[in-house]
This record gives sequence, C-alpha cells and structure tokens, in this order.
Amino acid sequence: MTPLFPGLTGKQAETYALVLSALGIPYRVQRRMHTWEISVIDGDYERARLAVEAYQKENSDRYHPPRNPFPHFYRTYTGLWVAALLLAVHAAVAGKQIHEPFTRFYGASALHILDGELYRCVTALFIHADPVHLMGNMAGIALFGTAVCSLTGWGAGWLMILLAGSAGNLINAFFFQTGHLSIGASTAVFGALGILSGHQFVKKLNLPGQKIKALLPIGGGMALLGLLGSAAHSDITAHLFGFLCGIGMGTCWALWIKQVPPEKYQIAGAGIAVLILTLSWMP
Repeated sequence: MTPLFPGLTGKQAETYALVLSALGIPYRVQRRMHTWEISVIDGDYERARLAVEAYQKENSDRYHPPRNPFPHFYRTYTGLWVAALLLAVHAAVAGKQIHEPFTRFYGASALHILDGELYRCVTALFIHADPVHLMGNMAGIALFGTAVCSLTGWGAGWLMILLAGSAGNLINAFFFQTGHLSIGASTAVFGALGILSGHQFVKKLNLPGQKIKALLPIGGGMALLGLLGSAAHSDITAHLFGFLCGIGMGTCWALWIKQVPPEKYQIAGAGIAVLILTLSWMP
C-alpha cells in the first residue's frame, strides 16, 4: 500500500478515514512515532487523494481557522538589561556626593527645558531620588518594557519607550512653564503602559462584537496610572503625559505596522535610541 497522507494528527487520521470509508475505498491507518499515516492501494491512490482534498476544501474554515488578530510574541529579556542600566546610573551617582548637582544639571527642569536644554527630557529618565524610587521604576521598566518589546521587537520597542518618556517630560515642561523639576524613569514606564493600552485598543476594536470592550485596555491603563502613578511625591502630570504619548504610539503601531519588523529594523531602532542617549548625555 502507498502512504496517502503522512504526518497526520489523530483527529485528522480519524476524519480522513471516515471520508474514505464513505466512498468504499480500502485504507490502512498506522501510527508513526508521534504522528499517524493513512495508506491506500496504488489503484485507489488518485481517487482517495481527490476525495480527501475535496473534503478539505468544503471544510476549509475548519482546517484554516481565522487568523489570530494578536501577533506572535517576540521573546526578549532586554527589560532586565535596561533595569540594570538604571541601577548602574543610580549607583554611580549615589555612591558619590554629586547626586544633588547631578539632578540640578540633568533633571527635567521646566524652566531650563523651555530655554532650549531639551537633553533634560531624556537624562531625567535615568535619575532617581532614592533606592525605593529606583526599585519601583526598575520593576516597571522590566515588566512593561519587556511586554512592549514582545509586540514590537527589542529595538523598535525601546526607541518608542524612550520617545514616549521624553515627550512626556517635554509636554510636562510646557504645562508647568517654570519652577518644576521632574526625575525618574516612571514617565517612560507609563509611556510603555500607554503603548500596550493603545495597541490592545486597536486590536480589540477590529474584532467582531468587541467595540465596547476595546475601551477596557485604556481603562485598565488609566486605573494603573491612578494606582501607581499618583503616590506621594510622584509627578502625576508627567506620568499622564507619558501615558498619553504611549497611547498614540501604540495606536499608530497597531494601525500601520502591526507586526514585529525584521532584525535590521530592530538594530536601526536601537541605534537611534543609543544615539539619542549619547547626545543627551553630552550637552
């Protein structure tokens, strides 16, 4: 007998066997390690093949289910590396008596930002007031940053998070105008949360019967913003602006890019992020 369809699952073998039985075509079902195989005699091979293919075509929805609207996750551990970078910067500054002047020179001062010192929007993301402030942001950036990069890829994801956090600090400076100083990676953390919320909003919006539920990711993000971003001494407006910038970026990504770009684009995105960081620390 000649193998007709090798490498079948048990369910497929059972189904195809029923098709052949209905047409009176002799067959043999055999198990091959972890798969199943159906064989027929040479004279029935073509008729059996056409019969099974016709069945597959008639039941194409069963064999080709609707495409999953949520993309495959991209495995990355870069969130841990970025969290370690925050720790390294804090250790380098806190270990010496330069934390206060360092904060004055690199913190997101609204007055200085509006005077043209835009680098502060970026550098302020790496400065933290104390270990508790630092550990909270390390956990947030590891969790939400990794989640963003699982959807967008490591290079594109961190570039988006950096831009969302920096844009949040810039808008915050325009909001306060003068007399305000902001530090910490939490604006970028909520930027990452916004990216996730905007992305899932669009994905759910495109699903049948999910129009109302599409608002749940935004509502969930706002709830986390209220829960985590409004503690004592937190810059709630910077968090809010970072979150809103992230929503815009996540929405645009889900509408137009939709999937993880190839590796060369990830490298380019990471290169741009590193260039921004380098230029910001060399004002």
